[in-house]
Amino acid sequence: MSGLLISVDGPSGLGKSTAVAATARALAASGHTVHTATGPSTTPYGTAVRQAAATMRGRALALAVAADRLHQLDTDIRPHRAAGTTVLMDRWMASTLVLQRADGVDVDFLLTINQGADVPDLAVILTADPDTVQRRLAVRGTRHRFELDSAATARELRLYTEAVPILNRLGYRLHTIDTTHLTAEQTAQAILGAVPDRAINTKTPQGSEREHE
Repeated sequence: MSGLLISVDGPSGLGKSTAVAATARALAASGHTVHTATGPSTTPYGTAVRQAAATMRGRALALAVAADRLHQLDTDIRPHRAAGTTVLMDRWMASTLVLQRADGVDVDFLLTINQGADVPDLAVILTADPDTVQRRLAVRGTRHRFELDSAATARELRLYTEAVPILNRLGYRLHTIDTTHLTAEQTAQAILGAVPDRAINTKTPQGSEREHE
């Protein structure tokens, strides 16, 4: 693959999607051709998975999410990467190792059904202190059953911490950012600074190479 895959994960209500949008703008401004995507996907199947998550649980939901991810890889992510585009994912394997584990699914099962999923060139995990996450969630409003109470936020933060060594074993290049005191734009700049050197897109308007410090 000539184009990068960058994933961004983090607790529900943190402001992750806003940070992803800001990161897409920052990447484009630095010379990348960017394609943003989300998991589950926005395809009819991915939309059905999102809707089913209100009632579907455990291994059934984990299988549905994995199926959508593998289909998304073949039909969307890999074609864009093959064209040299940087793909920026809003949720990837870190979210699976948190939300599906919170649903009672064991790690070995999750790794088995997600075999073949591409390892990102950079996997970002956003975090914040629990009170900050709860305040942001209160402003945004709950959207699914994983966001119903403060205990869920604390559990998500703990599971993200537990996901780190698992992802390390899978060869993920991880970068954790505490967003407690950061704006979306500041978070985007922190992500941009962690992008691997080989990600620099040489197709700038002037045709010259760009380098990150």
